[in-house]
Formats: sequence, C-alpha cells, structure tokens
Amino acid sequence: MTSPENLIEQARAAAQSQSLPFAGALSPAAAQALRESMPAAILVDVRTRAEWAYVGRVPDAIEIEWNQYPSGRNPDFAAQLLAAIPDRTRPVLFLCRSGGRSAAAAQAATELGYTLAINVLEGFEGDLDAASHRNSAGGWRKAGLPWMQN
Repeated sequence: MTSPENLIEQARAAAQSQSLPFAGALSPAAAQALRESMPAAILVDVRTRAEWAYVGRVPDAIEIEWNQYPSGRNPDFAAQLLAAIPDRTRPVLFLCRSGGRSAAAAQAATELGYTLAINVLEGFEGDLDAASHRNSAGGWRKAGLPWMQN
C-alpha cells in the first residue's frame, strides 16, 4: 500500500502540474487509500441532498452541500465546513458527482485556510460515456469503493 505521505505528494504533484488553486487532486482509489492509511483524512461530499438520497452515499463522509436545489449556491458552506472540520491542517478530500463542484469547494476551502484541500477526480459517478450515461467512465462507484444507498 502507498504511504499517506506518498499519496499527499501525488496529490500535490497533480495540483502543481495542472496549476490548480488548491493543494491537490487524487483519483477515487487514491483518495480512499489515503482515508484508509491516514485516519485524519476526511472526505466531504458536496453533492445535494437529493443526490445523497437517490444516487448513494459514501460511508463516514461529511455531507455539506455546495449547491442547494433549487436556490443555488449554499450560502452557509464556509460556516458548515469550519464547524465540521475546525482543524485546517487536516487533509480534506472533496467529492461531488464528477469533480467540478468538488474542485470549487476545494478552492473555497483553500481560501478559508485549509492547507490540504484535495479534489477527488472523477467524482462519485464519473464523466458521461459515449451514450451520455454516468457510472461507466470513472468515478467512485465504478472503482468499486465503499458506498451505500438508502
């Protein structure tokens, strides 16, 4: 198994090579490996309540909506993140459907002073495939990582 230090270095290298405005980026499998090897690492799922309820949840993830349906951006995101994770030096992995909202959340966390805000690439469902379907072209579920449905 790759060490937590190597996974964080991998995340930082991805951020540097892509000029990302946050500490790093990891594949779903690498993000889960970091969670398993470093108990201080926290996964924050920034999808909507509807996505958690109908698409699925990641066990032990902190759930904070980036957007709220139908009103738009969650005005309390920063306050909710700070309340849930007061230690801004912990690795915080952000997950959404396909990696876009989680990248924005990782950037916002960085602006709040989180030093290890990491985007989970591909998200929970991955990108659209040739038939415009998700869950076949990457993502947390496609990788066979832990998830559950209510």
